[in-house]
Amino acid sequence: MSELLTLKGTNGVSEIHIESGLLARAASVIGETFSPSRIHIVSDSTVAPLYLEQLEQQFTLPVTHTVIPAGEEHKRLSTVEGIYHDLLANGMTRKDLIIALGGGVGDITGFAAATFLRGVSLCQIPTTLLAQVDSSVGGKTGVDMPEGKNLVGAFYQPRLVLIDPAVLATLPDQTFADGMAEVVKYGYISNREILDMVSAPDYKKNIERIICECVRIKRDVVTIDEHDTGLRMILNFGHTIGHAAEKLGNYVDLTHGQAVAVGMVAAMRLSAMLGNEDLSERLIGILEHIGLPTELKYGREDIYRSLLSDKKKFGATVNFILVREPGRAEITPIGAEKLHEYVLKL
Repeated sequence: MSELLTLKGTNGVSEIHIESGLLARAASVIGETFSPSRIHIVSDSTVAPLYLEQLEQQFTLPVTHTVIPAGEEHKRLSTVEGIYHDLLANGMTRKDLIIALGGGVGDITGFAAATFLRGVSLCQIPTTLLAQVDSSVGGKTGVDMPEGKNLVGAFYQPRLVLIDPAVLATLPDQTFADGMAEVVKYGYISNREILDMVSAPDYKKNIERIICECVRIKRDVVTIDEHDTGLRMILNFGHTIGHAAEKLGNYVDLTHGQAVAVGMVAAMRLSAMLGNEDLSERLIGILEHIGLPTELKYGREDIYRSLLSDKKKFGATVNFILVREPGRAEITPIGAEKLHEYVLKL
C-alpha cells in the first residue's frame, strides 16, 4: 500500500509519504520537492552503517554527513553545536537541504535545521517505529537539559517525511516494542480499533496499516493545534510521568517507549483516583503482550519532584491527559498539592 498525507504548518506544508521500499527511491521523491545545491545528512552510529551509504549513493549532487552517537544521553546542545560546525564546514546555505536519517536523530536534526541560518529545509526519514508513528511528524524539535526532557526546542515542520515500513525489519525486538508504546497511546486517545489490532497475536503483519492510522491521527491533531496549546496536549498521554521517570533514570535506565508505557499505566490509575472507570487492567495486558514494562520503579516522592520540572506544568497546576474511555482523552489540570497526594498512592 502507498499513502500520501499532507500537513499545513506555520512554515509550510509537509508531505508525508508512507510506502514499503520507499528508502530505495528516496532521492527521486526528494527531487520532486526540493532543489538544493547540496545535501547534508544527519544520522547516528546505529543507523548509519545500515542505510547511510544506500541513501547517499542515490544523489548526483554533493552530499555530506554527520554521524552522532546513538542514545538519548547525546541529545544535547553540545551535539547540536557539532552539527552546526559540520554544516558550516561543508558550505551549507539556506537554499540547501538537511536530512534526518534515523529514529533518535529526528528531534535534534530538526532543531539544528530550524536554527541554522534561521531555518534550512528539512526532510525526515525515520527508521524506527517510534519515529515513524510519532516524532517525525508534527514539527516538534528539541534537545534535553539536565533539568528535563525536550526543554530547548522549536516548532519546525519538515517539508517532507518519508516513512518506509520495510526498514523496521532490521529493528531489535525491544526497539520495535518502544514504538508500540506510542501506537497504544494513539489507540487510547483517538481510535480504539488500534487497540484491537495490537492485541492480535500477529499484529506485526498489520504494521503498515497501524502506521497509517497513527500518522493520520497525529496529522489531524497537529493541523488543529500546531503549537501544543490545546488539543495537541492529548498526544502527551503517558508522557507526564513517563518523562519524570526518564529523567530519574538519567535517560539511560528506561527507553522513551518504556517510560511512556509505565506513564500510561500511572495515568490510568490516577484517572481512577479521580472517580473515572479504571481502565488499567486491559492496558497492562496489551503492554505485557507487546513486551513493555507496566510498573514505576522509582520512589513516588522522586517522581513527583521530577514531574514538577516538566514543561507541561503551568503555574501551580500540571496538565494530565486522562482517558475516560478507549478512544477518547481529555486534558485535566491538576493542582500541585492534589497531584502530590495522588502520586504517592500510585
